[in-house]
Amino acid sequence: MRSSPPPAGSPPPDDGADDAVARVMHAVDRRDFLPRTQRAAASQDRPLPIGREQTCSQPSTVAAMLSLLRVPWGGSVLDVGSGSGWTTALLAHLVGPGGEVLGVELVPGIAAWGAANLARQEMPWATIVPATSGTLGSPREGGWQRILVSASPDELPGELVDQLAPGGRMVIPVRHAMLLVERSDDGTVRTTEHGTYSFVPLVQD
Repeated sequence: MRSSPPPAGSPPPDDGADDAVARVMHAVDRRDFLPRTQRAAASQDRPLPIGREQTCSQPSTVAAMLSLLRVPWGGSVLDVGSGSGWTTALLAHLVGPGGEVLGVELVPGIAAWGAANLARQEMPWATIVPATSGTLGSPREGGWQRILVSASPDELPGELVDQLAPGGRMVIPVRHAMLLVERSDDGTVRTTEHGTYSFVPLVQD
């Protein structure tokens, strides 16, 4: 089922972050981002394998991460470990046509499959590319307003913190703790913990 983004220039209803996340979780069918052998389990609240020891994350976990991220309408978002493209599509709904979402995925075959899944959603302001060898994330001038990381490093990567724009937020699992990393307008970084989760390891080439 193809998702239906709001018309260009039309912001979403003025509701809370949880309501906005609930809407996009309903709008984007997880089944469209799963291997055929896993589609029957799309509605189950558990991680599902997508190959190469990678998974499509548990829906309740994704919803919790997106609520913490507080994605702004028209914002710029980096999706690290985009996998099947599902989280990239969710983020694209949250930013709307005036925003930008870039998904990066280390495994080339999964990156190509995720990009094809995303393309069928017809949201050209979101793209998925293979990760650049030796680079974590995707540095750019001015940084990203939001960064979502869907794999777990052993320590908070300073390289990703440096890619946060002033006023930006990053949600990342580190070991078993879900961290919210916030960069203030003056550059000060604040980190808080928000529950315990399990993720596949973050692999850096």
